[in-house]
Amino acid sequence: MTDSDLTWERLESETVYTCPGFDVISETVRLPDGTETDFDYVAEGDSVVVLPFSTEGEVVVIEEWREPVRRVNYGLPAGGVEPDESEPATAVERELAEETGYEAGRVEHLTTVEPANGFADTVFHYFLAEGCTPTAERDLDHDESIDVTTTSFEDLLAAVREGELRDGRAALGILYYHAFQR
Repeated sequence: MTDSDLTWERLESETVYTCPGFDVISETVRLPDGTETDFDYVAEGDSVVVLPFSTEGEVVVIEEWREPVRRVNYGLPAGGVEPDESEPATAVERELAEETGYEAGRVEHLTTVEPANGFADTVFHYFLAEGCTPTAERDLDHDESIDVTTTSFEDLLAAVREGELRDGRAALGILYYHAFQR
């Protein structure tokens, strides 16, 4: 079977809901067997997730209120790639500074994933940021409540293992680094 045997044909597409952060798209599609049906998905686009190491070797982490789960979330700095940012690495520098007040000495791409491509077009670009120093001014969005701290990578990994760090974006980045980069 080839990709063309699996490809859906988009017949119509309409944005049915828009809010800050994402849109909901409703499409009419033709399946490979000729059946026409509706398909809806969340359009969020590209984001970056940063695993930042300070010059002392500690990981810069955030704690942030997350309304959908009604609790403080322990995780990594992350955010959307802006339309004027031609490369995700540019968003890394901006998000790291805005959320944590740190600037990186070096940034390296780790991996890119589509975490929920069955119902969203979300793409996460994971980056390692090394040599981070607290030299920038934080500039939080109007709806962000974030505290910044540092921890050892081993403690961060233990937080994933013990279920203390439940943010999927952050957990994947930490586990990817542990499995393939260390």
